[in-house]
This record gives sequence, C-alpha cells and structure tokens, in this order.
Amino acid sequence: MSEIPTNKQTRWSKVNKTFVLRAVGTLISIILLIDLLYQQGWEQIFAVIRQIPPWRLILALGLMIISRFAVAARWHVLLHSADAPGNDPITFRQTLRITFAGLFASNFLPTTVGGDLVRFAGIIQVGYDAAVGAASLIADRLVGMAGMAMAVPLSFPVLLITDWTGLGGGFSEHTAKLEPGLAVTVLGRWARKIWSSGQRAIRRIYEALKFWLKQPRALLTALGYTWVNMLCLFGVLSLIVNSQGQAMPLWLIGGLYSLVYFVTLIPISINGYGLQEFTMTLIFSNLGRASISEGLAAALVFRTIMMLVSLPGALFVPDILASRRKSSPDNAQ
Repeated sequence: MSEIPTNKQTRWSKVNKTFVLRAVGTLISIILLIDLLYQQGWEQIFAVIRQIPPWRLILALGLMIISRFAVAARWHVLLHSADAPGNDPITFRQTLRITFAGLFASNFLPTTVGGDLVRFAGIIQVGYDAAVGAASLIADRLVGMAGMAMAVPLSFPVLLITDWTGLGGGFSEHTAKLEPGLAVTVLGRWARKIWSSGQRAIRRIYEALKFWLKQPRALLTALGYTWVNMLCLFGVLSLIVNSQGQAMPLWLIGGLYSLVYFVTLIPISINGYGLQEFTMTLIFSNLGRASISEGLAAALVFRTIMMLVSLPGALFVPDILASRRKSSPDNAQ
C-alpha cells in the first residue's frame, strides 16, 4: 500500500519547492548582475566607489542605523498595543534585540533561516502568543508597504515623460501575432488566478490587521516610524548617488527606490540578492539619468551598508534559535 502523505510532509514539499524556485531566481539575478558588472568593467565601478568621500559614507552609515532603529520602533508600537492587560509589556531593548537578529538572519543566513522566522521565535521567547506574534509580523510588513506605496507617486513625473517604446523592443510585434482566442484564454486564466490570489490576500490582510484597526493611533504611529525609516534610506541613496556630481532630488530618489522596493518583493529571489542591485541599477540609470556605473556603485554600496549595520544581530541569533529548538515539539520528551 502506498503511504498517504501527511500535512507536515505536504508543507515541507511546498517549502522545498519555494526554496528551489527562489534559489534559481537568485542565481539568475546574480548572473545578470555579474554580466552587467562585466560589461561596465570592474575597474570603472570600483573607481566610482573610491570617489565617494569618506564623510558621505560615515553619514550614510549613521542614517542606516537610524533607519534600523525606526524599523524596530515601528514593530514595537504594534507589539506594545497588542499586550494583554496584566502582562509585562515588551521593552524597546527586547524589540531592538529581536529586530537586529532578524536583520542579520535575512542578510547572512537566507538559505537556512528567514529573518521573520527569527523574529517570530524571538517574540515567542519573550512570552507572546504565537497568533499575536505572527499577526504583528504581517502587520509590520503591511505598514512598511503602505509607507512605500505612498512614495510611489513621487516617481510619476519621470515615468510619464519616459519613452517606453525603446524599452519594449519587438515585444508588441510579437504579441500581435498571437491568436486572439489563445490570448483571451491565457488572459482569462491569469485573471482568475489573480482574482483568487487577491481574495486570499485581502482575507489574510484583514485577519492580520483586524486587531490594530481598532487602534488607529498605533497604526498611525507605526506609519510615522515607517516614514522615518524611508527618509533615512532615501538619504543614504542621496549621499551615494549625488557624490558623483549628480543633482538628483531627494523626492525623485524616494520615488525610484519605492519602485525598486516593490520589485524586490516579488518572491523570485532570496532576500532580493542580485534582484535588488540589478533593478536599482536599471531604474536609476534609465529613469534617474544616472550612468550605469553610478547606478551599480550606488546599489552595491547601499547593500554593503545595510549588511554592515545588521552585524550586531549576530550576537542575538544563537540564543533565539537555541530557545526555539528547545521549545520545538520534536524535542519534547
């Protein structure tokens, strides 16, 4: 008799499939990035990076640290508002510790442990209910996405004046040759899938936010910290991009980075490796009028600073993961 797979085996197979797809996407993105680096010339890229004044790098590092503190404060507001009466509220120090552990895991342990998984384990460790902890992580991401969505319109001025015909190539001619019936069938299938996925996403968003919808003050405060985070990130990019004689305004940098942010949310790469750098280079060079070398240099320096700032999280990851293994049902006696 053939064995019927358990729910745990089914979930594990889905996780493996997702990981393989993301690993392949990451590999393709990195190959495209390396090809772009090769075409521009490594020496030219590093020459651009060497021209960035040290004071700009130090200031960018400081802004990135403030950005990470703002991310921790955003999540802390959501967690604090979810505290049950009588429970000891989580301290900002605890939230900061867990946040940096998650950031480190995302940047340096992407193939084994996700940043959100580390944050989830950390919040369980300090005594939060699993459902509340998971909902707070989803709400935290949604608030971050809402803030970035507010910056997207800042890119409209350059999007509206960009000539897209040159970027399309022969795509329009190729699609015109498709059978109308086939096109309608394909579009119909896509529409049904998008509609179904959209319904599930809306239900999930509502379930995650239904508690905080009753506390609009907490949501608005979290959104305020999101804007602090965003302004710091835009400032980091401004310091890097404008160090080469560019005069790209901060509002335009914010709009372009918001586009990069949403592209990297597409689940085809592990933590956006390669995809973020490749997308940032193309968007800043085509829409921001920077050179490809300057776009590449900005993308690489931005990623490096982000990784450097997450290094303190290495001090907290082992303790959180050890606690998670001890509390796992598989280790129960």
